[in-house]
Amino acid sequence: MSYPTEDRRLRPTRIALACLCAALAWPAAAQSQADELADLSIEELATIQVTSVSKKPERLQDAPASVFVITADDIRRAGARSLPEALRLAPNLQVAQRSSYGYAISARGMNGSSNSAPNKLLVMIDGRSVYAPLFSGVFWDMQDLMLEDVERIEVISGPGGTMWGVNAVNGVINISTKAAGATRGGMAVLRGATDGVDAAFRQGGQSGDIDWRVYGKALRRRHSEAEDGARVNDAWRQAQAGFRADWARGEETFSINGNVFRGAPEQPEPGEISVSGTQLRLGEIDTEGANLTARWERALNDGGRLSVQAYLDHARRDVPPTFTESLQIADVQFQHTLPAFGRHSLVWGANLRHSWDDVENSEAIAFLPAREEQTWASLFAQDEIALRSDLSLTLGARIERNDYTGNEFLPTARLSWRLAPRHALWTALSRTVRAPTRLDADAFIPGRPPYLLRGGPRVRSEVARVFEVGYRGQPLAGLSFSSTVFHNEYDHLRTQEIDPTYTYLIFDSLMEGRATGIEMWGSYQVTPMWRLSAGFTALHERLRLKPGSNDAAGPGTAGKDPEHALQLRSHYAFDDPRELDVGLRKVAALENPAVPGYWALDARFGWRVAPGVEVSVVGENLNGGHAEYGAAGMRAEIDRRVGVKLTWSL
Repeated sequence: MSYPTEDRRLRPTRIALACLCAALAWPAAAQSQADELADLSIEELATIQVTSVSKKPERLQDAPASVFVITADDIRRAGARSLPEALRLAPNLQVAQRSSYGYAISARGMNGSSNSAPNKLLVMIDGRSVYAPLFSGVFWDMQDLMLEDVERIEVISGPGGTMWGVNAVNGVINISTKAAGATRGGMAVLRGATDGVDAAFRQGGQSGDIDWRVYGKALRRRHSEAEDGARVNDAWRQAQAGFRADWARGEETFSINGNVFRGAPEQPEPGEISVSGTQLRLGEIDTEGANLTARWERALNDGGRLSVQAYLDHARRDVPPTFTESLQIADVQFQHTLPAFGRHSLVWGANLRHSWDDVENSEAIAFLPAREEQTWASLFAQDEIALRSDLSLTLGARIERNDYTGNEFLPTARLSWRLAPRHALWTALSRTVRAPTRLDADAFIPGRPPYLLRGGPRVRSEVARVFEVGYRGQPLAGLSFSSTVFHNEYDHLRTQEIDPTYTYLIFDSLMEGRATGIEMWGSYQVTPMWRLSAGFTALHERLRLKPGSNDAAGPGTAGKDPEHALQLRSHYAFDDPRELDVGLRKVAALENPAVPGYWALDARFGWRVAPGVEVSVVGENLNGGHAEYGAAGMRAEIDRRVGVKLTWSL
């Protein structure tokens, strides 16, 4: 083929019942654990510092946005092995696993649009954006860390375009690793489970005034099985290494970190695909990447702050027999936080990103032109105005330019009212967009005559106008609670149209819709040794075609989102070295493609057998396997998994 040269229902097992009984029946008398739990006390939750809402430190209690913080201790107690598994702890996210390494993750719906994976969620690791410009989504098998080095994950559900730019439509995930000075000494992690093994090490130290650490990890996952027991070709192996260094000189701080990885996941689809009558064999995917991020900050004498961050990112993904992409990104960001003057607190900045994208086309799919360079440039400002001592108004806007649609305007207005020291209300109006990508505009699939699908020159930016009202506070002693009601109005959503001559398909932007929902979560300290937490989301999403569209399947993409989800978690400390965590998740059924709703029961028992040595036993889906995402016959059954983890710290 030549191309133009132009450019199940809940059935608790005996193990699960034993875990639940132990959590409820063990006497809560060991007060020595109270000091350790105090690090995450209900009272201190309100004073946690977050930075993702306004790009400057502020108390979680004061942040006028729907924010959930996953701490390092949360990740440890959950027994998570990967970033997607850790993200399951955020009740304001939808996390659906479709293979041993593949996930569909989003917030507030849109967990997969027409002929595409989720593409409206911005994900950052230490300030480096990891969404793929090819389709505005995330290849989760290419994003990994040593989770023991993660300090926190801030999850914002809702628009973040003013502070973070296009594609921060339904949410922002900001993953921050620990400062090198907090990881001195050595650590080794060994883990074995019924579906695979992994190992990691870390060594940190100090050389002069420079704190540093290095790490390495390797993993191997066995293949999954479908509901009928058939093998799903999704085995996976990967190796990764990296470093971080931090130092300070006077009022200046410096940080640099880098990572390199190589992976080989298998393709879970059937072994062959047919293109224009030709049978093409699916092979093993080959992934590799390397990135380097540097950051400089200076505290100014007048109370302001300057910061500059730059990163280089290389990624290569070979997916035989469809395509191979080699992507390089260079990004630089500047930010100036001004000292407070009068009632105003202003922050402004600029961002410039350039990419070099090279795709090796095949008989199955092509991106035309095969080589493409793109530039994104933006300027933003946000002012927090203290109207009264208990009332503040935040006004902000970003102008961002991209090569497909030109300038995009991303404004927001947020009002925060402190009702009482432990109670706050907030509301917000925002406009944000998802800019077109190469998949929208440059994708071609061969067929007769001569293409089955041609790129979409008329594709526009997908627009979301969002209204939010939220509450965050401590209604009772020992109880924290957060709730947000939201309404999204979408326009120019992507569709797949039949051209007027009925000879090929083309991408367009002829769908609109709305989504209304609620998300809430809370935590209750029952005793100094026992904490309960819960989260719930509900979503009503409807999409409709605009005049001129013939994409009958488009509105059905709303069926990729569950109408509700519930999670309950219990953390119990028997005594200083022993603890038990039990989690229960319920997710409603999906309509398109049909996936039954499911319950999942998880548990972890951890025991610090000696200073610096911890052994934990983790069980997931203890009540039995289930499917979470994808069409029957092609998706993996997420089965029961039991594993043991050994952590040795020096």
